[in-house]
Amino acid sequence: MQHQLLLYVDLPVWYLTVMTPLQRQQEERKMTLFHWAELIFLAALWGASFLFMRVAAPEFGPIALIELRVLIAAIFLVPILISRGGLKPLRNQMRHLSILGIINSAIPFCLFAFATLSVTAGFASVLNSTAPFFTALIGWFWLKERMTFTRVMGLVIGFTGVLMLLWGKASFKSGGGGLAIAAGLTATFLYGISANYTKKNMAGVPPLVLATGSQISASLFLLPFALLAMPASMPSLKAWIMVLCSGVLATAIPYMLFFRLLTQLGATRAIAVTFLIPVFGLFWGAWILGEGITLNMYLGTIVILTGTILTTGFKISLRPISKPSVKVA
Repeated sequence: MQHQLLLYVDLPVWYLTVMTPLQRQQEERKMTLFHWAELIFLAALWGASFLFMRVAAPEFGPIALIELRVLIAAIFLVPILISRGGLKPLRNQMRHLSILGIINSAIPFCLFAFATLSVTAGFASVLNSTAPFFTALIGWFWLKERMTFTRVMGLVIGFTGVLMLLWGKASFKSGGGGLAIAAGLTATFLYGISANYTKKNMAGVPPLVLATGSQISASLFLLPFALLAMPASMPSLKAWIMVLCSGVLATAIPYMLFFRLLTQLGATRAIAVTFLIPVFGLFWGAWILGEGITLNMYLGTIVILTGTILTTGFKISLRPISKPSVKVA
């Protein structure tokens, strides 16, 4: 009997919305190669977001920059949502989406934009990788999620890698990165809350609705603050290009992918994408901005990747070739 790698590359984007509870539960118990590929692609896009913020934040300021970022993302996503008939579920979930937009986009994005004023894009991306640690702990305390020994070890190893990268840099003295690090860690704590909030209250909501609604909410929440914090002079064309890329490539598209993975794999596994973001954050920063990468950064990244594999429970599964179990009329 022939066998093949367990791949779902031929399934439609809306596969998640037609899954039965049993199928969704099965997906939470394993990761496929396609899920792994999505995590890597998502990490590459989100890793670039720190590059975009590092370039644009000094000219726009953190709040105005993020207001434009989420507004552009919302403008990009709304027509897609309308074309797929998503307005009704959007209206039905407005209360939860309003909260999600604030704690998963508006505030943490601003905190990271503030951080990039003081630290490199690569370093900020490393701060972001603490999100799985907070997600797992919050899920354990709040949702009583079961944590296997392997996943706990993965989180510990991954977080150890982060500490290796941060060691000696958390200074609150003049010129130090203490405030930037505190802002980044606060942002990742909020990511941990929002991931579990989504799983608890919006598990059946289509990913496109989650992505669009949260960006609309974030843009409305930040608007009055952004109007008070607009830059005194017109930012450069380069900064505007970075803002556009930040809204589409680093927000709209990644959020569609992330919420899909979050609902399929569970909060702890989906948020583990942040373990991979430092790899791309360091790469983009070094390649585009010429930021230095030390031996300690390389070693820490290897440790983080090891933690990612253990936390996600990634493995290649083999099974007999069979007809798809999901039938769509």
